[in-house]
Amino acid sequence: MDPKTNLEATIAAITQLPSNPEALRLISEKLGVKRMDPADHIRTKHEIKAYLATGDSAEAIALAQRASERRTEQETRTAMAKITERPGQSIQQ
Repeated sequence: MDPKTNLEATIAAITQLPSNPEALRLISEKLGVKRMDPADHIRTKHEIKAYLATGDSAEAIALAQRASERRTEQETRTAMAKITERPGQSIQQ
């Protein structure tokens, strides 16, 4: 699926949810917050809460873009860790 189309669908879904009582959970699932590292997970949850307080569509667009970037970064870090890790060794920092 085209990432731009996926992002547009996510934004459309997010803008429909602010009035829903379970909006925080639904938006978190739609943005893939669980696939982020802990700091980004918390940061994104706070941004979702701020969006729900304002309901601003420009904020929804920015939120979806930032979440997409964070997920991509996390997936890249995970992939790089797997590549650099050798069997029987752990990565030392």
